[in-house]
Amino acid sequence: MSAIDEVKSRVDIVDLIGESVSLQKAGRNFRALCPFHQEKTPSFHVSPDRQTWHCFGACGTGGDIFSFIMTQQDIEFGEALRQLADRGGVTLPDRRDPKETDRDERLLQANEAAAAYYHNALLHSEDGAGARDYLVERGLDGATIEAFQLGMSPDTWESLRTHLTERGFTPDELLAAGLLVESERGGYDRFRGRLMFPIRDQRGRVVGFGARAMAVDGEETTGAPGAKYINTPQTSLFDKSGILYALDRAKDAIRREKSVIVVEGYMDVIAAHQHGITNVIASMGTALTERQIKELERFRSKILLAMDADSAGIEATLRALQEAGNAGAMRAGPAVVHPAELGDEEFSSRAIEWTRDALKRASVNFFVIPLLGKDPDEMIRADRAAWDNAVASAKPFTDHIFDTVAGRKDLTQPRERSELMAELIPVVRLIEEPIFRAHYEQRLARLAQIDEDVLRGELRKPLARPSRRGQAAPSQAPPARREPAEEFLLALLLRHPDLRPEAKSIAQEVFLLSEHRAIFHAWLDTSDVESVREALPEDLAPHLERVLGRELPVLEGANLRDAFEDCVRRIEWRKLSAAKHASTAALTEPTAQPFMSAAVEEAITLQANKPADKDRPPASDAKTLELATSLIEDQEMGRRLHETAAGASASQQTDPSQEKQGE
Repeated sequence: MSAIDEVKSRVDIVDLIGESVSLQKAGRNFRALCPFHQEKTPSFHVSPDRQTWHCFGACGTGGDIFSFIMTQQDIEFGEALRQLADRGGVTLPDRRDPKETDRDERLLQANEAAAAYYHNALLHSEDGAGARDYLVERGLDGATIEAFQLGMSPDTWESLRTHLTERGFTPDELLAAGLLVESERGGYDRFRGRLMFPIRDQRGRVVGFGARAMAVDGEETTGAPGAKYINTPQTSLFDKSGILYALDRAKDAIRREKSVIVVEGYMDVIAAHQHGITNVIASMGTALTERQIKELERFRSKILLAMDADSAGIEATLRALQEAGNAGAMRAGPAVVHPAELGDEEFSSRAIEWTRDALKRASVNFFVIPLLGKDPDEMIRADRAAWDNAVASAKPFTDHIFDTVAGRKDLTQPRERSELMAELIPVVRLIEEPIFRAHYEQRLARLAQIDEDVLRGELRKPLARPSRRGQAAPSQAPPARREPAEEFLLALLLRHPDLRPEAKSIAQEVFLLSEHRAIFHAWLDTSDVESVREALPEDLAPHLERVLGRELPVLEGANLRDAFEDCVRRIEWRKLSAAKHASTAALTEPTAQPFMSAAVEEAITLQANKPADKDRPPASDAKTLELATSLIEDQEMGRRLHETAAGASASQQTDPSQEKQGE
């Protein structure tokens, strides 16, 4: 949950507004005199269900808790967020100061200098001879070695430290970059006697290193004990869970081919690129995390996972899915994890780090390339045609899971069919998209040889999230409010800048949520998506990425403008519908009924714009006049709702904002 969503879950809008506005109960909602303009009858409504407010009088505006504070105090979104975070006890991420930016620039420079040093050592030093021979054996040519700036760390304790300190870097900077290991003498080289793989971010900057121990006669060299592969530790630049190896080199091909192939090893990536398969990246050899997947999903491309069907990664994937499904179907995903690397406690944590949407996306967008026990590197070098055929025959991720589980069961035995059910029901339970879910329900019923109604009964059984090792399960905050139609409209604008002339005509009040208004304003003031990212506060980054991740139909020309207009009309229709519902609820509450007959007559008189009939006394109390005014407003809202109903009804039939997004 983002900081903004957490603030919304902890700050109740009725309590917040009620501190400065005298609210009166009106059915399920509250109403009051609008605090933002002068009026005699209440037109300001607050909905606790929707956690929103709206003025149906002269203001004609509304929003959420953030927009209320921003309007009331005339402040920006960032300040409203800080105030409400303090109120809700939410800790916001620390903001970066200029000193941190300058420090990171120095660390980037140190990493670039280290990469150049390691590369030179590989190409020209005696210590690099063994690594050069190894790369030749693996089939890499000089151009590829140069392109990926592969290197060799000398089998010494201080050669890199000496080289970089002579060039002005301090031991503290080298420690902060992860190039040194702290010691009493100020630090020694972290990487020694290893083949070096510079790891770059999407902008092509060296943020860390992967290092492979070199072997002599099957034994690791004495200068490089420990794991076969090690990485830079987590630093301010390097976070293994958020980086994809070679994405900087692959991104253009991913966009061009509309697909990305994810492998596990550096050499798999390098071999693929050398053979012209340039849409290949690596997941850093452990878990494919949700952060990495979200990074890939920004390309809106098909994601193909290249892994051995019998690998431990599949076992880990299954266990993660089953654990998540049995925990209440709240979180799960295709985390390619090797169980030997994780203890039970850490594995349990890893299994719930994916959102429910992640599995739905995996079911639709992920495919698995069958490698038949071979590494991608080996397969590409040995038989390029076989690799191309494997890519062409990639199967949907969930099909791969089903095939893997069914393939190790003797389905003639009732007991093993029962085991199959136990393993795959949690996977099916997490699929929300109706067509996909129905498909896998039918398939599982056939495999288990049971009636589909029996299977659906199992799927409907309520589940409770189990506590961890006897601990009480943490309380779940209410889900953050989503406005799918608003997200769809923003996605249209962000991907189709030619809609800018039409968009300038809509008011910010079209968007109910303050984060959507902020994104809209940033888009109006900038020229492209990257500029929007830079213009928005850091706290809004997750919301922008969620909008950018929306799947859209292919729209061009008149169809694009029609979709834009329909979406705006649909949003307005929903807002009016909610307002009409609130107005009707207020008029039908029991306390209003004794005054209603007189209020109807008063409303007729007011609408006719004529003085009260001499034979009928004027409204003798404020309640009757208030109800009469409310009746007129309710009638006006009904008229406006009717005017938009025709266009909105078409949108409701094929509402683009609701297209199979699981919302």
